[in-house]
Amino acid sequence: MRTTPPTPDEIDVWIDVLSAHGHLHRADPGPAGAWTVQRTPTSVPHTFHHPILAYDYIIEILRDIRLEAGGSPR
Repeated sequence: MRTTPPTPDEIDVWIDVLSAHGHLHRADPGPAGAWTVQRTPTSVPHTFHHPILAYDYIIEILRDIRLEAGGSPR
């Protein structure tokens, strides 16, 4: 369990890693530390203005990846 909030730098790294491994179709940095991400070409883009919101989305992607690999959702 996480005991500290994620930092903007940590979110940047997570988004870069997920993009590099093909788990995000689009990932654009926005003004004032916002992030706009899109999972597939046909999915709705999401814009996150706070690291905690982006982190929740990243956790959702990681759970989906685990399920696709045949693991437990935890």
